[in-house]
Amino acid sequence: MRIALGLGISFAILLGAASTVSAQTISRPAIPPKVTSFSSDGPFGHYDRGSLQRGFQVYKEVCSACHSLNRVAFHNLDEDGGPGFTEPQAKAIAASYKIPAPPNDKGDTLDANGNRLTQAGTLADHFPPPFANDNAARASNNGALPPDMSILVKARAGGAAYIYSICSGFHQPVPAGFKVLANKYYNPYFEGRNISMPPPITDNQVTYSDGTKATVDQECHDIATFLSWTAEPKMEERKHLGFEVMAFMLLLTGMLFLTYRKIWHDAH
Repeated sequence: MRIALGLGISFAILLGAASTVSAQTISRPAIPPKVTSFSSDGPFGHYDRGSLQRGFQVYKEVCSACHSLNRVAFHNLDEDGGPGFTEPQAKAIAASYKIPAPPNDKGDTLDANGNRLTQAGTLADHFPPPFANDNAARASNNGALPPDMSILVKARAGGAAYIYSICSGFHQPVPAGFKVLANKYYNPYFEGRNISMPPPITDNQVTYSDGTKATVDQECHDIATFLSWTAEPKMEERKHLGFEVMAFMLLLTGMLFLTYRKIWHDAH
């Protein structure tokens, strides 16, 4: 009886181990993001304007085909703390986008072919999404829904380093026994390592207007910098205010200490 029970337990353990191995061939936890530095890191950090503008170029020419930027308006591009575009540049960028137009004088929002009426964007408009709705987005991406990028850096553990790692983490050797699922791509920095997004960045994917060499590393670093700004456009203002508050508190502490010394000196 004991032998039979022992064999049963051993068999159950072997079945459990086999199930675990089988599961591991399908999914594995992500590895930590690559260690990389950004100009915005630390209490003295600030945004690199050149990197922000290059990152915007990567977003516009590559990422915007699938990913929205719903929380960002065109006027944000020329505001203090932003990428450093001038107002005419921001207006030109806005005008290059087609924005859904309000009803015309007949009350129509569609043209004769059933297409949505559009107009050139203005500074007051937000970046338009690449798809009409989530269903259209899923239909164009094998059922996957590309996330909005506005606050993606804040929504993902690892922040900008995570974005940089995901973008530059494709084309890694697939571990023995690991199964890349249909319509998926291997990326060790993504949870489960099976990601729906195909490799988005290649060398010279864009031609930088400032002449910077567009390597995969550079493009990934620039888009991560840009998305850091979209997630926290007032970061520099916040840090500057923090230093002002700290300076005030130090001054107030010094004055209170001197007052304390004065009062107790006279008391004795």
